[in-house]
Amino acid sequence: MAEHPAYPVGLRLTGRRVVVLGGGQVAQRRLPALVAAGADIVLVSPDVTPSVEAMADAGEITWHRRPYADGDLADAWYALIATNDAEANARASAEAERHRVWCVRSDDADQATAWTPATGTSEGVTVAVLTTDARGRDPRHTAAIRDAVVEGLRDGTLVAPTTAPAPRASPWSAAAPATRT
Repeated sequence: MAEHPAYPVGLRLTGRRVVVLGGGQVAQRRLPALVAAGADIVLVSPDVTPSVEAMADAGEITWHRRPYADGDLADAWYALIATNDAEANARASAEAERHRVWCVRSDDADQATAWTPATGTSEGVTVAVLTTDARGRDPRHTAAIRDAVVEGLRDGTLVAPTTAPAPRASPWSAAAPATRT
């Protein structure tokens, strides 16, 4: 296990600038959740997949058709670095660190300041699974855990209480008057 494990958190990105570097398969997988979160997404990449291009054409993201340049992370709250250029990824990661921008790196998780959990939903509950050392942080293992939890919630094999239990009365409460003997 890591000396200091990651702190799990849910980010509220509505209206906040999120910069995605790279327009390949990683961006294609991550962009829909960022759009759903209401983020103000700026994508920087000379090329993108057809699905990512369709998101730009639909106005869901702003696409700058060029490689990463220093300053691209200005005013960002969160960055996803997913280019196929290791040197550009390292420079962008250093910029994120300088500007205190939470940064996910698809090429080198150990150099990132944030990791993306495997997520799923069931009946209004979001399940997020983040493995820090399990099986070398294998994303397939993490996804299998997520799938098992979500499926268990859906089919009833994993039962969670639907309401909080009523608080128990304290023996020191004012319910019964004190008596003297």
